[in-house]
Amino acid sequence: MAHTLLSPVVRYFPAVASGFLLTLGFPGAGLFWLSFFALVPLWICLGTLPPAKGFKAGLVAGLTHFISLIYWLVPTLTNYGGLNVFLALATLVLLCLYLALYPALFAWIMARTRGPAGLEPLWGATVWVGLEFVRTHALSGFPWGVLGYSQYTNPLLVQMADLFGVLGISFVIVVCNGVVASAWPLIRNRKRFNKTWVALVCNLILPVLALGYGIYRLPQVKKEIAAAPPVKIAVIQGNIEQSQKWSPAFKTETVKRYGTLSRSSAPADLIIWPETALPFYYGRDSVFSSQVDDIVRQARSPFLIGSPAAELDGETVRYYNRAYMLNPMGFETGYYDKSHLVPFGEYVPFQDLLFFVKKITQEAGNFTPGTTGKKPLAFGGHSTGVLICFEILFPNIAREFVLNGADILTTITNDAWFGKTAAPTQHFAIAVLRAVETRRSLVRAANTGISGFILPTGEIKAATGLFEAAGLVRTVPALTRTSFFTRHGDLLGMAAILAIFLFFVVKGFKKFL
Repeated sequence: MAHTLLSPVVRYFPAVASGFLLTLGFPGAGLFWLSFFALVPLWICLGTLPPAKGFKAGLVAGLTHFISLIYWLVPTLTNYGGLNVFLALATLVLLCLYLALYPALFAWIMARTRGPAGLEPLWGATVWVGLEFVRTHALSGFPWGVLGYSQYTNPLLVQMADLFGVLGISFVIVVCNGVVASAWPLIRNRKRFNKTWVALVCNLILPVLALGYGIYRLPQVKKEIAAAPPVKIAVIQGNIEQSQKWSPAFKTETVKRYGTLSRSSAPADLIIWPETALPFYYGRDSVFSSQVDDIVRQARSPFLIGSPAAELDGETVRYYNRAYMLNPMGFETGYYDKSHLVPFGEYVPFQDLLFFVKKITQEAGNFTPGTTGKKPLAFGGHSTGVLICFEILFPNIAREFVLNGADILTTITNDAWFGKTAAPTQHFAIAVLRAVETRRSLVRAANTGISGFILPTGEIKAATGLFEAAGLVRTVPALTRTSFFTRHGDLLGMAAILAIFLFFVVKGFKKFL
C-alpha cells in the first residue's frame, strides 16, 4: 500500500525538482546559474518514459515552476480583484495549467523523438525555443517566465540578445542542460570516449561562442555609449497606495506629491510619471489638469505623464490607457495609447462569448486598445518609444518604436498590484532584455517601484527601492545604431518553429514510405 502511494511521488520527483530549480533561477531567488542545470532531472527521466508519461512529467514540472514563479497572482486577485482566496487559487492554477502545457509538449516531443546521438541538446533547445515563441504570440501572448530572462544579471551572456533576442539566451541555456542530461547515462554506463561524446562536446561550442560574443561586444557598446549624446532624465515614483489611488479625496495629495518630487528633480530633458499617475482624465478635469500644467511650467521641462483618457465615439465612451507628452509650457505635443492590454485585467476578451466573466481587477478600468501606432514621442531633439506596463513583455513592440526612430525607450507601469512579492523584480528584469535587444537606454517609471535606468549594455545604472517616494535623476546615452535583432526580429523563434514542423513532416513521410 505504502509503495503504491509513493510510486507517483517517486516517478514525478525529478519533474518537481526541475520545476523548483527553474524558479530559483529567476529574480526573487536570483540564482541565475541554476538555470543551466534546472531541466536536467526532467530531461534524464524522459529517457525512460513513453511519450504519454513524458507529457505528464512535463506538465508536473511546468505546474511546479509557474505556480512558484507567479504565486503573486493570488494576493493581487484577493486584494484588488475582489476574489476570495479559493477562487484566486483556482485562477492561478488554471493559468498555470495553460502555461504548463508548453513544458509538457516539450517533454512529449523529447520522449517521442530522441534525436541523433549526441545532438539531443540542440534538438531540445530548438523545441523549447519554438514553444516559447508560440507562448509569446498565442492568444494574447503571455511570455512571463521565458527562460532567457533569468540571465538579466549575467552581463556577458545577455549581449547576444542584440542578435537573437531573449530566445537566443533561452537556446543557450537549454543546450547546456541538454549536454549535462545526455552525458549522465554515458557516465553511469562508463562509456569510453566515442562519437557520441565528441558530438556532445561540440554542443558546448555554442555557449562558448555566446560568451565570446559578449566579451567582444560589450566594450564596443560601451564605446558607443561614451560617444553618444547624453540625455538627462528624471523618473518620479509617487508611491501612491493602490487602495488610495482612485480615491476622490486623495486626488489633491497625489498631484501635490508628484509636483513636489518633480520640482526637486528639475530641470531635466524629460521628467517621467508612471502609468495612470493621474487619478483623473487629463484635459477633462479642468481644475486638476491646470494644477498639472502649473507643475510642468514650474519645472521648465518636458513631461511624459501616464493618465487614463476618455473619448466619445458616437454614443459610446471609449477609455484608453494613455501617456501624454507635454512641452515645458504645459502644452500637449503628442500621446500614445496602450495597444496590448492585459486580458481580464484591462478588458475581457471575447465578451460576447464570455459575458459571465467580469474583469479581475475592477479598478484598472475597461480599456480599449490604442490605435496611435508605435510612433515615438518627441522631446528636445530626441524621441522615445513608450511601452506601458504589460507591453514591455513583447520584443516586437520595442522593435517597432526603434524602427520608427526612437533613440530612447521608456516604460511606465503601476506595480502596486503586486505588493512586496517577486513580481516587481521579475517585471524589471524583462526591461533589461528589451534594452539589450534594441541597444537603447531604457528608463522605467513605476508608481511604487522599481523605477530606474538601464543602459544599452543591460547594466542597471540606478534603481529605486519598493514602496518609497522618490525622484531619481540620471544621464543616459541616446544611441541611434539599429541592432540586428531590431532589424530582423525573432528569426530564431521562427526558425525553431519551422525546424519542428519539418522534422515531423519528414518523419511522417518516412513512416509512410
